[in-house]
Amino acid sequence: MTGSGGKKPPLVADRRYGAVRGSAKKPAAKAPAKPAAKPAPRRRAPARRRSSNPLVRLVGGIFRALWRVVWGIGWRITAVVLAGFGIVTWYLYTQLPPVETLLDARARGSVTMLDNSGQVFAWRGETFGGQITSGTVSKHLRNAVIATEDKRFYQHFGLSPRGIASAIRINLAEGRGALEGNGGSTITQQVAKLLCLGVPYDPATWKSEAEYEADCRASSVWRKLKEVPFSVAMEAKYGKADVLTIYLNRAYLGAGARGFEAAAQRYFGKSAANVTPAEAAMLAGLLKAPSRYAPTANLQRSQERANLIIGLMQDQGYLTKAEADDARANPARLSEAAAQQAGGYFADWIMESGPDFLTRDTTEDVIIRTTLDKRLQSAAEGALAYVFETKLKEGSKAQAAIVVMSADGAVRAMVGGRNTAAAGSFNRATQAKRQTGSTFKPFVYAAALEMGYPPSSTVMDAPLTINIPGSGPWSPQNYEKGKYRGQIDLLTALAQSVNTSTVRVQEAVGRDLVRKIATDLGFASNLADGPALALGASESTLIEMTGAYAGFLNGGTAVKPYGIVDLRLKGDDERLMGQDGGYGQRVISETAARQLVYMMSQVIERGTGTRARLDRPAAGKTGTTSAARDAWFIGFTADYVAGVWMGYDDNTPLSGVTGGGLPAEIWHEVMVRVHEGLPIHELPMDRPTEAYGQAPTTPAPDQQPGTDWQAEGDWQAQAAPMPQDQPQRQREPDLAEQILMEVLGGILGRN
Repeated sequence: MTGSGGKKPPLVADRRYGAVRGSAKKPAAKAPAKPAAKPAPRRRAPARRRSSNPLVRLVGGIFRALWRVVWGIGWRITAVVLAGFGIVTWYLYTQLPPVETLLDARARGSVTMLDNSGQVFAWRGETFGGQITSGTVSKHLRNAVIATEDKRFYQHFGLSPRGIASAIRINLAEGRGALEGNGGSTITQQVAKLLCLGVPYDPATWKSEAEYEADCRASSVWRKLKEVPFSVAMEAKYGKADVLTIYLNRAYLGAGARGFEAAAQRYFGKSAANVTPAEAAMLAGLLKAPSRYAPTANLQRSQERANLIIGLMQDQGYLTKAEADDARANPARLSEAAAQQAGGYFADWIMESGPDFLTRDTTEDVIIRTTLDKRLQSAAEGALAYVFETKLKEGSKAQAAIVVMSADGAVRAMVGGRNTAAAGSFNRATQAKRQTGSTFKPFVYAAALEMGYPPSSTVMDAPLTINIPGSGPWSPQNYEKGKYRGQIDLLTALAQSVNTSTVRVQEAVGRDLVRKIATDLGFASNLADGPALALGASESTLIEMTGAYAGFLNGGTAVKPYGIVDLRLKGDDERLMGQDGGYGQRVISETAARQLVYMMSQVIERGTGTRARLDRPAAGKTGTTSAARDAWFIGFTADYVAGVWMGYDDNTPLSGVTGGGLPAEIWHEVMVRVHEGLPIHELPMDRPTEAYGQAPTTPAPDQQPGTDWQAEGDWQAQAAPMPQDQPQRQREPDLAEQILMEVLGGILGRN
C-alpha cells in the first residue's frame, strides 16, 4: 500500500524511537535541562577496629560499663546537689531580715564621756556612730574598702573562686593549711561571718560577745560550705549596695569603734562622709588587724599600712598619681581628743562611779557629761612627766598619782600612774590604799581648834611613852631622832610636823573626836584605834584625802568627790542621774577651818613644805610613812585642791624621798601650770593677831635626780620604847598636858 505522494508512512517503531539513520531530517529538539548537582555523600567514619585480643576487649568493656555507671550517678548527684543548694539558698533568702535591722546588732551599748566644755574625751564599750549607707560615705572610703578587701566585688555573685584558689595557693606555699591565713573571702562572705550566718547572740550559749564573735570567725571547711548559700542569698536579697552598707556599719575597727562612722569620729573627729583619701586608707587598713593597726596604739604603724592601701587604690584606678602622692605626703593624723588620750584614769573612775547597768553593763548608748577639765588634765600629766624626767634616777620604777579638784569636790584632773592609762589599768589615785603619814595630822589639829584651842596654844615637844594595853609601851619619835623643841605652839607643831606634840594633842582632845572629824570629812577607810592614829597609821586613797582637804578649804563642810554631772541615754533629753555639787554636812566650824588653813599655809611658808611654795597664797601638808614607803603632799590655793602620792606598787621604800621633796615639787609644778593665767586670790584664813613662836629651819640642799634630802618631822621608823624619861626644865604644864594627864592618869612622865 502506498501513501500520499508515493511515500511510505513511518513505521510504528520509528515513531516511538525516532527515525533510523538515513531517514528524513527532522527539526532539532531542545536540549534537556541540566540536572541539579547532588550533595556529596557523607563519609562514614571508618569502623573502629576491634582488637583481636580478648583481654583488651574485656578491659575496655568493663571501663565503658563503669563510665556509664559513674556518669549516670554523677549527673544525678549533681542535679540533687544543685537542687538542694537552690532550696537552701531560697530558704535563707526568705529568712533574711530587712537590711536596717542588721546595721547595729550590738548586745551591749557604749558610754561616751564629755568634759566640762562638752567635748568628747573618752569612750568605753563599743561605740556605734550611727547608721550610714554605701551611698552616703565618702567615695574615697568606699573605694578604699573595695580596693583592700575585694577588688572584684561588683563582678562576682557573692563568691570568688579565683580568690579562694589564690588564697589556698598562698597558704600552702607559706606552709600553712589550705584554710589557714588568707581566706580569699569576698566582702559578702565577710558580711556572712559578721552576721554569724544568721545565728543571733544568746547569752545562755556563749559566755560573752567576744566568745560569740570568735566562734563566728572560726574558719573550717564546714563553715566555708555554709557561707556559700548564705552569701548567694544575701546577694540576691540585698544587692551589692546593701551588702556593702552592712559591712560598713558592722566591721570592728579597733579602740571600741564598731562601724566606719564610729571609727571616723573616734580617730578623726569627723563623719565617715567627710574623710580624705589618706584617712579613708587608714580606716580601711584597720580591717586586717584592728588592734594592731589602730592609730591610737601606734600611729606610725597605722600610717605605713595606709600607704599600702593608697598604692592599691592607685593601681586600681581609684586615685590618680597626683592624688596618691598627696595622700602619702599628708598622712592621716588623729584628732586632738584621740591623740591626747586624755583622762584615761579619770574615765575608768567615772565608769566605776555610776551604776553598772548604765556604765559597764549598759545595753543602751549612754552620754555622760563630767567635771573633767582637759587643760588641767594636761597640766597634771605634763607636770608629772617633767619632774620624773628631770629629778628621778633613770630606770626608776617609782609610781605617782595626782588628783586636782574644786572646793566642792568636783574632780578636774586625775593621773593614776606615770604612764598613759589603757582602759582598766590600776588607778593609784582611786584604788591604792596607802598609809597617810603626816598628811593625817591636820585632822588632829582640826579637832583641837574645834574644841576652842587657838593656834597659839602650847604643847610639849618632849619624849613621850604611852602604855598600850595588850601591846606594851609605845614611844613615838620625831624625824630628827633625839632632838626636841620643848614648849611650842600648835602652829609650829603642825608646820614642823612634830610627832610627839601631835600625839599629845590627840590624846588631849580624844581619839574619838579625831576619828569622827576625819571620817566625816571623807576619810572612808577604817581608822587605827591606838595613839599611832595621829601619825597616819591608817590607810586611805589619794582621792579620799584630797576630798577631805577640800573640806578645810571650803570652810569646814564635807564633800564627796564626784565626776558625773549629767548622765542620759543617747538622743534623750531626760537626765537619768547627775549632780551639781558635792557638798555634804558641816564638820567643823568656819572659824576652826579658817584657823587651820592659816596653820597649813605656814607648812609651805616656813615648815616642811617649802618646796611647794607658789607665787600666790597656798596651804598644804607633807606626809611620809614608815620606812618612806609612801610620800605625800596635799594642799590647796583659793581655786583648787591637789593631792600627790608617790611610792612603789610593791611597797619598796623610796630612796631618800619624803613628802616635802619630790611630791612637793610635783605639786608645785602641777599648781603652777593649773593656775597659769588665773588671777591671784587670797586664801580663806584668819591670820593671828599675836606672834607665834617659830622654830628655825635649815634650807635643803639642791636636789639631785632621785635624791631628796629635805627633812621633815614625819614618823619615819618603828617607834622604840624610851629607856627613861629625859630631864627637862621645871615648868608648869600647859593646858593640853593638863587634860592629857587627867585622861591618861599620870602616864605622861615629866620632872
